[in-house]
Amino acid sequence: MTGAQDFGPPTVVALDIDGTLLDHDDGLSPAVLDAVRRTAEQVPVVLATGRAWSTTAPIAQRLRLPAGGFVVCSNGARTIRYPDGAVVDERTFDPTTVIRSVRRYAPNARMAVEDADGSYLVTAPFPDGDLGANARIRVVSDAELAPQPVTRLIIRDPDQSESDFVNLAERLGLHGVSYFVGWTAWLDIAPEGVDKSTGLKVALAQLGLDPSGLLAIGDGRNDIEMLNYAGFGVAMGSAPDEVKVAADEVTKSVQDDGAAATLNRWF
Repeated sequence: MTGAQDFGPPTVVALDIDGTLLDHDDGLSPAVLDAVRRTAEQVPVVLATGRAWSTTAPIAQRLRLPAGGFVVCSNGARTIRYPDGAVVDERTFDPTTVIRSVRRYAPNARMAVEDADGSYLVTAPFPDGDLGANARIRVVSDAELAPQPVTRLIIRDPDQSESDFVNLAERLGLHGVSYFVGWTAWLDIAPEGVDKSTGLKVALAQLGLDPSGLLAIGDGRNDIEMLNYAGFGVAMGSAPDEVKVAADEVTKSVQDDGAAATLNRWF
């Protein structure tokens, strides 16, 4: 663990989006918006998210991130140059075996994969807003879901709880892939060994920066590796306990502008 007194000033900042910058209603407070914009005027800001590029780019635009930076999408499976959308790095896997296991252990679950153009193929419609407010979706059969390797497989069941999905991940016996349980009944399956730190390593190499100067802020289980990779990792106040344990510090919740409180310390 690194103490705040032993770190800084940051040379680069990595920010999760949902639950860190945006609340669960996609609200972005003026305080957080101002803090991120001021930070981006001084050091590179890299958004590191489970979102697809298609739903990450509008957030980067809203934050007025400078051209020539990078965003890490799909939980690290895609590192993309902003704003032109050029894919700098991409990691994929064959989800066929996982899809069969999901149908065995969670027959009512909905599944989705990202298509190359940022749209989604889904086995059934997801709850409104789950895949992004303006996400393009196409409903397909299980057999049509992943005819070729994908960057991630999303599993969702609105009738189940977060703890149900923690148990589901254990029952699925997920070998050869990485997985992240979301804040609700949501499970992200990624290529083996791929997480947000994977994409951040690519982005920092492109920027010529060292992770010792990286400040990272996140709230989810899919942020744990990012927080460990960073020179200083900060968990949001509403994060699960295992995320807080992985962090060097815990800030306030997204409702209380925790990301702004952290950024305002240095910027």
